[in-house]
Amino acid sequence: MTDPFLLQARAIRKSFGGVEVLHGVDLDATGGSVLALLGENGAGKSTLVRILAGDHAPDSGEIVIDGEAHKALDPIAARALGVRMIFQELSDAPALTVAENISLGRWPGGRGLVRWKAVRERAVRALDELGVDIDPDAPVSTLRIGERQAVEIARAISDRARCLILDEPTAALSAQEVERLFAAVRRLRDRGTALIYITHRLDEVVEIADRVQVLRDGSVVLERDVAGTTRGELVSAMVGHAVGDVARPSDGGAAVADEPILAFSGAGSDGAFADVDLEVRPGEVVALYGKLGSGTAEVAETAFGLRQLDDGACTLKGEPHAPGSPERAIAAGVGLVPADRQREGTFMVRSVAENISVPSWKRLARHGILRRGNEARAYRRWHDELSIRSRNDPEQLISTLSGGNQQKVVLGRWLERESDVLVLIEPTRGVDVGARMEIYRVIRKLAADGMGVLVATSDYEEVVQLADRAAVMARGRIVGELGGDEITTERLTELAGG
Repeated sequence: MTDPFLLQARAIRKSFGGVEVLHGVDLDATGGSVLALLGENGAGKSTLVRILAGDHAPDSGEIVIDGEAHKALDPIAARALGVRMIFQELSDAPALTVAENISLGRWPGGRGLVRWKAVRERAVRALDELGVDIDPDAPVSTLRIGERQAVEIARAISDRARCLILDEPTAALSAQEVERLFAAVRRLRDRGTALIYITHRLDEVVEIADRVQVLRDGSVVLERDVAGTTRGELVSAMVGHAVGDVARPSDGGAAVADEPILAFSGAGSDGAFADVDLEVRPGEVVALYGKLGSGTAEVAETAFGLRQLDDGACTLKGEPHAPGSPERAIAAGVGLVPADRQREGTFMVRSVAENISVPSWKRLARHGILRRGNEARAYRRWHDELSIRSRNDPEQLISTLSGGNQQKVVLGRWLERESDVLVLIEPTRGVDVGARMEIYRVIRKLAADGMGVLVATSDYEEVVQLADRAAVMARGRIVGELGGDEITTERLTELAGG
């Protein structure tokens, strides 16, 4: 009997731009065991595993594999030592077959010739070892996301991976695909593979992991066996002192209407979400909270016509709402602030005045002609109201503003359009703390002025500071609803964990 594979990270430190993000972190991954690695966004999980996989070099510390110490690894050295990482973003070649993907970069043969029979045999062995039923001759482009992920794992197996790092592997999977993945993980564990499993979902920790380690602010704050560890202990370790720093919004005395302005009933869309019941009333901020892949963004996109319903119904002002396109949604009174501000929310080569007036051009035009003066007046209407920090020049390019001020311009767009409902997806992503507080103030004021506001976000602090009501989603379904003082970081994190 040989000793099981052992990967150890010892006193790993790493800085970016002068800011240290890992503060002397230790980690042990043992063959035949699954280590769940937890932590909120920015805790240092991704940096740590990328160091193990050779994508980053640590500033200090060492990586010990089977007793041999390494100051740093590169991707080739990590692979040679048996360490492989499966990223959230798949790195396959969709135009090639399953068998070709599994041998990608390691073609059997010689003298410029590929032994195609050996390519197929290798794929069959790896897929059988993983316990999945996938046609090795099928083009990868025809597979479901869970099957494509299995192909990547099979590629690692065929390359003699002894330590497999899985980064949020279930984020985009259906419940059935999750079960298949778990079965594969168990098979790998039982054959002696060491697995590091990154997840935000606490139910998965209990389901699949033997040990759990929690990072917070670049340090290890909890490490123990999963057996005997409570969900509450995991939540407290992940959230830590931040719990006391997050305050609920003060009651502005806004009158909330009795009837919803936007409502979903039994709504479902193309496997992205199902059975969603949700109401947004004039005068309130409703948050949809969940991690990446939970379905929150997809529900929000449906209200703006970017996605269609397959099941259930959506109503706006009591009437059926199936806009079919953003243009129709805007005409119906819905505005959207998308997650990717630069690519989806702004025209970066155009002025702030043009950006704020885009959906209002028809109203601002006279006899079909749009004059710059009308756009400039539209911008000035909202410059002070939204505290937009700029030169107060309507012709200033929006690309010259900070991220927070660009976001305020997008908010002003829907105020100028006099929208009834505002849908925001990750509204403060990439925005500094000061601008974030100002954006929260604006959103709360919009609700106080009678607008219905729906916020889809993966930031629990955002929900606590913004929402009158919160619906928590996991794997495409609402798993809990909270209101008022029930909305706490602990409850949000616990529910989002499944």
